[in-house]
Amino acid sequence: MQRTAPPFRADQVGSLLRPSRIKDARAKLEKGEIPASELARIEDLEIEKIVHKQKSIGLQLATDGEFRRSWWHFDFLAKLTGCELYHPEGIQFAGITTRADSVRVIGKLDFPADHPMLAHYKFLHKQCAVAGITAKMTIPSPAVLHFRGGRKAISKEVYPDLEPFFEDLAKTYRKAVKAFYDAGCRYLQFDDTVWAYLCSQDELKKARERGDEVDHLQEIYARVINYAIAEKPADMAITTHVCRGNFRSTWISSGGYEPVAETMLAGTNYDGYFLEYDSDRAGGFEPLRFLPKGKKIVVVGVITSKFGELEKKDDIKRRLEEAAKFADIDQLAVSPQCGFASTEEGNILSEDEQWAKLSLALEVAKEVWGK
Repeated sequence: MQRTAPPFRADQVGSLLRPSRIKDARAKLEKGEIPASELARIEDLEIEKIVHKQKSIGLQLATDGEFRRSWWHFDFLAKLTGCELYHPEGIQFAGITTRADSVRVIGKLDFPADHPMLAHYKFLHKQCAVAGITAKMTIPSPAVLHFRGGRKAISKEVYPDLEPFFEDLAKTYRKAVKAFYDAGCRYLQFDDTVWAYLCSQDELKKARERGDEVDHLQEIYARVINYAIAEKPADMAITTHVCRGNFRSTWISSGGYEPVAETMLAGTNYDGYFLEYDSDRAGGFEPLRFLPKGKKIVVVGVITSKFGELEKKDDIKRRLEEAAKFADIDQLAVSPQCGFASTEEGNILSEDEQWAKLSLALEVAKEVWGK
């Protein structure tokens, strides 16, 4: 049976390849050749087009492709009260290093009423209303603000102890959830690489080496997340997306979900989980046994967004059958494993290949769950 509420049987994570028109405009803005208002105008036009494209291929939802962002996470986090963008060394992926950007906490956390992504959502909402589909908004999980930089990226003058930091982080995100709901949002997603990092011995080792205590992070993050979404209205779906890094088709971490599955699937109150499953780095489907029976949905990311070669439909259906050995098929859905452009650089595939991936998810969903 298909679903009329998110997450949908055929869904998508969020980011889409940036059109050349947006890339060109950003380059011109950096050179001082156009004003910021001209970039915004071009973004508006391209987002309107991309919403209708998503509708035209059959999706029940649309995102803005994250076209206004440089990063999937820093653009949101840097605009929280008490945070700032700074420029340490880049993040090391497999064989490549990112631009030298990050976010640190320099003041007491809060969610500002004028956060720019509220306006971004309102524009998307308007376009989706015209198209007659659900608008999906993506923001980084609260766990990302802590784990990426750890204790060293949180002011000891403002937060000499981390417990008040986590309390303020939870309150900040609760305000964010309400603000997006009041703006019309009924489908919100917390993007979260941290659950996957907690499955990686290499990433845990790095965290310990920088002086962070990692043994109880699962419980802390679950508590923060549950507080943040505790007051969401019944007509709002909040999901999370978990992957192991996505920058120009590369990755950061490896390790199956077993170490975190019970806490993540049974211990957090999300409506759905987009789980990366496009490579053996994500392990097997056995951890899905922790998904509570009921309304929660796992969106199985067995279609890769990292490369353009199109998977075979029968292979995807067979993998869904494997997943269904551990979670009821009625509690499963399908999507690409990640976005196509977690940063403005984008992954190594073409726009046509991107749309073919999303169309494949739609075809599989129809055959598995019906029209």
